[in-house]
Amino acid sequence: MTTTAPTSAPTPTDREDIAKRLLRSSAKASFDPVIEVDWDAPLDRDKWAIRPERISLYGTELWERMTEEQRKELSRLEVASIATIGIWFETILMQMLVRHAYDRDPATNHVQYAYTEIADECRHTVMFAKMIGKLGSEAHRLDPVAHNLGRLFKTIAHGPLIFAGALFVEEVLDQIQREAINDEQIEPVVRSVSRIHVVEEARHMRYAREEFQRDWAQRGVVQRAYSRLLLGLVSYYSATRLINPVVYEKVGLDRREAKRAARRNPNWIDTKTWAARKVVATLNQAGAIRGPGKFFWRRAGLLGRPGAPATALGGGAK
Repeated sequence: MTTTAPTSAPTPTDREDIAKRLLRSSAKASFDPVIEVDWDAPLDRDKWAIRPERISLYGTELWERMTEEQRKELSRLEVASIATIGIWFETILMQMLVRHAYDRDPATNHVQYAYTEIADECRHTVMFAKMIGKLGSEAHRLDPVAHNLGRLFKTIAHGPLIFAGALFVEEVLDQIQREAINDEQIEPVVRSVSRIHVVEEARHMRYAREEFQRDWAQRGVVQRAYSRLLLGLVSYYSATRLINPVVYEKVGLDRREAKRAARRNPNWIDTKTWAARKVVATLNQAGAIRGPGKFFWRRAGLLGRPGAPATALGGGAK
């Protein structure tokens, strides 16, 4: 897959009008995961937590040596690891949204929806944390570099970076979860969590996409260049930390060998490209994936492998 030359971005709708519609949608379709998810149901260890072809080691020599039990356990640990990254970035996003709202009029629909999204994200972090425990894992702390860069990013990020960064992480999670919702081979608790997150994140992504396009159009050459570089770094550190290598040890593999195998695995690269394809299209259309920042997108495996078909491992998911 290769990115095409950017074209002019679509014109965003009226800020107050879209926020009003999103507020109405939130009132009609918001969920309390503590109640909506059956946390007391026993875990079905015969099921997967994610489609096997989405697992980082799928198709490798290591995968062939693993037992079916190890593979399914790895699926649970990898979903827990991805959920940990979700918590990490949603915590960053909540802080950025509070800063976004701080200098704006709370009487506007736009700011009221920002507060509504913060409330949604609070519930999502609790939901993900409960799912991690249910899957028999724990929220492994990120490496110090990524952890402290996250702290820096949430402090210095300005308008387009707030919403482009949010859109990236939310779109990647959304693609993986949409695929799981109606898949009978996936563990029911993962499907329930995915269903809630997909419904509520659809509103968040609309809000982020509109605000990114609106803000990006107002930025000058220097600010855009700065944003492209930081956005490339955000995408790199998010995508390359999706799977914490400690999960490999927990299924009896050598951490370094498995990490190296995953990094080189064309199936895993294709999966990341597939999961990021919509946000890559949106940001590339706006001209936000260019220059030095584009190196980090490619390095993270988000722009595809040279010569790989654009539909590699798409699997027919929408």
